[in-house]
Amino acid sequence: MADHVLTPSQLNTLARDLLEGAFPLVLVEGEIGNLSRPGSGHLYFTLKDARAQVRCALFKPKSQWLKFVPREGLKVLARGRLTLYEPRGDYQLVLDTMEEAGEGALRRAFDELKAKLAGEGLFDAGRKRALPAFVRRLAVLTSPSGAVIRDIVSVLRRRFPLLEVELLPVPVQGEGAAAQLRAMLQRADASGRYDAILLARGGGSLEDLWAFNDEALARAIAASNTPVVSAIGHETDFSLSDFAADLRAPTPSAAAELLVPDAASLGLRVDGLQRQLRATHGNTMRQRAQRVDHAFLRLQARRPQARLDALAARAAQARARLANAIQRRLERDNAALRHADAILRACHPQRRLLQARARLQAIRGRPQALLAQRLQHATLQLRGLVRSLHAVSPLATVARGYSILQHADGRIVRSTGDAAAGERLEARLHHGRLLLRVEGKQDS
Repeated sequence: MADHVLTPSQLNTLARDLLEGAFPLVLVEGEIGNLSRPGSGHLYFTLKDARAQVRCALFKPKSQWLKFVPREGLKVLARGRLTLYEPRGDYQLVLDTMEEAGEGALRRAFDELKAKLAGEGLFDAGRKRALPAFVRRLAVLTSPSGAVIRDIVSVLRRRFPLLEVELLPVPVQGEGAAAQLRAMLQRADASGRYDAILLARGGGSLEDLWAFNDEALARAIAASNTPVVSAIGHETDFSLSDFAADLRAPTPSAAAELLVPDAASLGLRVDGLQRQLRATHGNTMRQRAQRVDHAFLRLQARRPQARLDALAARAAQARARLANAIQRRLERDNAALRHADAILRACHPQRRLLQARARLQAIRGRPQALLAQRLQHATLQLRGLVRSLHAVSPLATVARGYSILQHADGRIVRSTGDAAAGERLEARLHHGRLLLRVEGKQDS
C-alpha cells in the first residue's frame, strides 16, 4: 500500500490542529528577546531561558492592557495558547496576558487572601462607616518625601484652607512597611484627635504596592473607630486596604477632593443660607409686629372710656330701632282702621239695599236672553235635520218623475211577485195619487 502524499501546507495545517487541540492554556516564564514593535501595534518576541526559546505574539487589542513596558532582557510570566504559523512552519505562543515575573505569584496570593477576608464579611458595605459632613482634622499616613503628600496638601489648601492636616510619616513599600503602617494607623485611631484617616501612596507595580495587601493591616483598617479612606496607586490599582477601608478613592488627589467641600461652592451655599436667614428673620419680625398691633388694638378696646363709648353707641342704635318699630306699628294700625271703616261703610243697610236691587235687575234679564239664545240654537239644529231628512226621503225621488206603488194597507210593492192579478194598488206621485188595478203580470 502506497503512503499518502501531503503538501507542506497540508502538513502544517495538520500540525497546527494537533498543537491547538493537545495543549490548553499554558503559563510560560522566561526572558524577553528579539523584541519587535511593528506599526500595526502588535508585539513579537521570543521567550527564552538558558537552553531554549519559543516565538510569541501579543496582538494589539491585548497589548494595550499591559501595566508595564516590555523591554529586552525583562523576565515575564506569559499566558497563552500554542499554535503553528503555517506559512513558515514555525510554532508559536499567542498570548492573552503578560506580567512581570514575580507578580504572578503575588497575584495568586492577593486573590486567595481577598477571597478569605471577603468570606469573613470584612469587606461588607454594611460595616463601613460614613464620613463626617465636615472633616476638621485629618491624619495622612504616607511617605513624607514623595509627591503624594504635596498633591494632597495642594488640593486641600485650594478647596478648604480651614482643614487641619497632620502628616503621620510612614514607609509605603519595602520590608517592614506593612507593620509600621498598621502601628501608625492604630495610634492615630486610639488618639481620638482625627475626624478621618487617609492612607495614600502613588502608583507602582503589584510588588511595590504589596505593603497595602497585608492581612493584619486590612484587619486593623476594618477595626478602626475612625473612618478610613484608602487611596493607593492609580485608578486601575486595587489593594486589600481599598476593600477594607470605609471609602476608596481612585487617586490620592481624588481622595483630597472627596474629603472636603469646595470653598467656593461652600461660600455660595453660605450666601444662600444667609439670604434665607434674612428673609426668614424679616418675615418673623413682620409677623411679630402684626401681633403687637393686634394686641394694642385689643388693649385699646378694653379701656373703660372705650367700653362706655361702645355702650353709648349700642344704646343709640337701640333707640333708633325702637323708633322705627313704633313708626311701623302706627302705620299698620292706621291701615287697619281705614280697612275697618271701609267694611263698616260697605255694611250700611241703605247701601246693601241698593246693591240687592241692582243684582235683582240683572237676574231678571238673564232668563229671557238665555231662552232666546237656546231657541235660536234649536232652530238651527232643526233646519239641519230637515235638510238631511229631505236628502234621503223617497219624496225627493218621486219629485223627479217616479212613483211609489203601495198596497191598500200601505205596504210597498217592490216586485211583480208582491201584487196579484185584479188587486187594486195605489200609485203615489209628486202631486196626488192614482188608483190602479192589476190586469196581468209579466216577469222580466
